[in-house]
Amino acid sequence: MSEQRRSGRLSTLAAAYVVARRDFVAILFSRSFIFFLLGPLFPIVVGGLAGGIGQSVKEQADRPELGIAMSAEDVAAMRSAHQRIAGQIGLSMPVLVTVKELAPGEAFDPAAAMRANRANLAAIVTGTPAAPVLTGPDERIRDWQGRVALLAAEARASSPATYPEVTLAGIATSKADQTHSRLVTAQLGQTVLFLLTMLLAGMVLSNLVEEKGNKIIEVLAAAIPMDAVFLGKLFAMLAVSWVGITVWGLTGSAVWLAAGGSLQDYPAPALGWPTFLALGVVYFSLGYLLLGSIFLAIGSMASTVREVQTLSMPVTMLQLLNFFFASYALSRSGTAVELAAIAVPFSSPFAMLARAAQDGAVWPHVAAIGWQLLWVAVLVRGGAALFRKRVMKSGPAGTVKRSLWQRLRSA
Repeated sequence: MSEQRRSGRLSTLAAAYVVARRDFVAILFSRSFIFFLLGPLFPIVVGGLAGGIGQSVKEQADRPELGIAMSAEDVAAMRSAHQRIAGQIGLSMPVLVTVKELAPGEAFDPAAAMRANRANLAAIVTGTPAAPVLTGPDERIRDWQGRVALLAAEARASSPATYPEVTLAGIATSKADQTHSRLVTAQLGQTVLFLLTMLLAGMVLSNLVEEKGNKIIEVLAAAIPMDAVFLGKLFAMLAVSWVGITVWGLTGSAVWLAAGGSLQDYPAPALGWPTFLALGVVYFSLGYLLLGSIFLAIGSMASTVREVQTLSMPVTMLQLLNFFFASYALSRSGTAVELAAIAVPFSSPFAMLARAAQDGAVWPHVAAIGWQLLWVAVLVRGGAALFRKRVMKSGPAGTVKRSLWQRLRSA
C-alpha cells in the first residue's frame, strides 16, 4: 500500500479533479449562469473600439508592389518614370520593384515568379514600354491598367504622349492578396481570442473571494494541497467558459448559416480552417489559464470586491498592452518583435494564433504550447505559495490542520 493511501490524502491531480468537479457543477446549475450566457452582448462595443489598431497594421503590412521584368534599359526607363510620376500622384501609384533584368531573348514566366517571390507582389509588368503586359489577379490588373499605361508612356518620353495598350494576363492569386487575406484572418483571430479571455477570466476572482469570505477555502487548504485547489478552480472555470463558448458558438453559427454564410467567404489561414480552429481552442485555453492563475493569486489576497477591483485593474491593463504588442508584431513576421511577442507568455497565445494564420509550419506551435504550459505550472505554484504565506500564514499542511482543529474545538 502506498504512502498516499495510508495517509488518506489525495494526490494533487486527484484533489484538483475533485475541486474542479465541485465548482463546475455548482456554477453550471446556478441561476446566475443564465446571465453569464448573456454577457457577450456587451463586449461587441469593445471589439469595435479595439478594431482601430487593425487599420494601422494594414497600412504597414498590406502595401502591394508592382514588379517589373524587362531589359536593363527598359527597367531603368520605367524606374525613372515611376520616380517622376509617384511624386505627383502619391499613394495611388503602386511601389515599383525590379524582379529581374532580362537578357535579350531570355524567357520569363511572370506567374511562376509571383508564386515563388517572397515579396509582396501584386502584379508584374513585362514586355516593353511600347507593348507592356501586366500579369496578376484579374481585379488587381484591371485596377492598375491605366496606371501602367501612364507609366509606360512616361518611360517612352514620346511627344506628343501616346498611351500604349496594356495587355492583361490574369492569374488566380498573388502574394499580396494572399498576405492581405491571411492578415485579416490573423487580426480577427487575435481579437476574438482577446475578448473571450478577458470576458471569462474574471470569473475566477469572484469565485475565490466568495469562498474566502465563508471560510471554505481554508477548509480546502487544510484537506488537500493548495496547488490542487488552485489547479482545480482554474480548470473548473475553464470548463464553464467552454460551456458558454459552445452555447454562443452554436447560436451564432445557426444564425450565420441561416443567413447564407460560409467559411469560403472568408480568407483561409495558412494552416487551413480545421487546424486553425483547433489551435484557437488550445490557445484560448492556455491564455485563460495564464491570466486566470494571476487572477487567482489576486483573489486569494483580496478580502473585498473593492480590493479585487483595485488589484486586478493593473493586470487587466497589462493584458491589454500584451494584446496590442501581439497585434503590432502581426505585420513583422520573422523579426525580433514577433519573437519577443512569442516569448512573453501572456502575449504568446495571441502571437502564435496570428502565426497559424500566416505561416504553415506546425512545429513552432508545439514548442509554444510547451512553453505556455510551463508558465501555467510556474504561476499556479507561485500563486499557491503566495496564498499560504500571506493569507494562511502557515507552513506545512499539518500545521494548517491543527490550527483549524483547535478553532473548531474552541467553537
